[in-house]
Amino acid sequence: MSDGREERKEQEERRKWEKERKDPDRVYDDRDRGWDRDREREGERERYDSRAVEELDAAVRAESGRRTRRSFLVAAAAAAGGYGFYRWIDRSPGDQLIPRPLRKMLDFNAKVARGVFDERGLAPTYSVGRSMELRTNGNYGLKMDLVPESYRLQMVGVENAKRFPQYVDDVTAWEYKYAAKKDNGPVLHDTKVAPKDEAKVDPNSDAGAGEGPMMQGGPASTMVAGSGERKEETKLPPAFEKALADLKKSQGNKRPRGQEEAGMSDNTLEPVTPGLLLTMDDVTSLPHHELVTEFKCIEGWSQVVHWGGYRLADLIAKYPPERKADGSLPKYVYMETPDGDYYCGFSLQACKHPQSLLATEMAGRPLTQWHGAPIRLHMPIKYGYKQIKRIGLIAYTDMQPDDYWTKLGYDWYAGL
Repeated sequence: MSDGREERKEQEERRKWEKERKDPDRVYDDRDRGWDRDREREGERERYDSRAVEELDAAVRAESGRRTRRSFLVAAAAAAGGYGFYRWIDRSPGDQLIPRPLRKMLDFNAKVARGVFDERGLAPTYSVGRSMELRTNGNYGLKMDLVPESYRLQMVGVENAKRFPQYVDDVTAWEYKYAAKKDNGPVLHDTKVAPKDEAKVDPNSDAGAGEGPMMQGGPASTMVAGSGERKEETKLPPAFEKALADLKKSQGNKRPRGQEEAGMSDNTLEPVTPGLLLTMDDVTSLPHHELVTEFKCIEGWSQVVHWGGYRLADLIAKYPPERKADGSLPKYVYMETPDGDYYCGFSLQACKHPQSLLATEMAGRPLTQWHGAPIRLHMPIKYGYKQIKRIGLIAYTDMQPDDYWTKLGYDWYAGL
């Protein structure tokens, strides 16, 4: 490799030649001719390089233009395709208040989650010191206080149910008794209810006094608070009153079921359905368990709560489901509040999960009516809207059961 001395020597000679060339008396020699030829060659090379750069620039501009046009065409096609896809989803037939493609996607996500986790994973547990009393959030199925002595847990689909002393020919004939609420409850903690200083009187509210139209078969209130004053009754058309009277008569003059937004469940028991009527003593005879787990709401908040109660798996073991003709077990479990206003469906496997609890206590104290006394479900592998309060019915079924919030557009699986 050259160390640069030859290049420096040539440059020095060229500078010397350039200086001498300016002398008018100097004689033109062969060295001048050689360097002139070198300069001509350098000029030609520069002109060639310039043409090459211009040609390359032209090629780049042509390619850039071609790619720009293609990019615009691809972007326009993508935008048109995206808009067409949106319109297809938006105009698709509805399936439980959401377009069918979205419902199919929710079902697909549930299958993937169930395939990966198989509802067998354990939720994290915490120390009691980190727990707090759960906020109230939704009063579906809890509009009136349930008289504790009238409570019975209905169980349907139990194997050889007649062998149990709690068997009856018609569980639907049991009549739950209610009383007016003694107070408005912790309304400020309920995100579905306006704060007290902004709350408006709901014309359909019973205001905790048992006077609202919901107890006479009218629309139920979704508010907890109210004035507590007697309100002027709304006159209904005679034809509607007659139809309502006929309906109440057909239901034994009981309050019509399914008085909330989602309506009556498709799995509500038909009259003369045989099964078991369990008392609280039957439930509390099971082994007692305590859990400190995180309750997660679909609205985005969560709380660590100390629960006490009885494993649902133990109840299922004591009152097992009736097997099908091929010897297999039913796939699902359906639960409902005594008034039929709120209901949830679960897989049998989720109900057998070791952390699925029939909760009767919270924070070391018995459940209050606001939190679903005497029994509510705690299932930490599911979102809160699946953890039904005031359970009145547990039924085994082989068909995926109805679910309150699924009918309003939510996911049936609701797994965490």
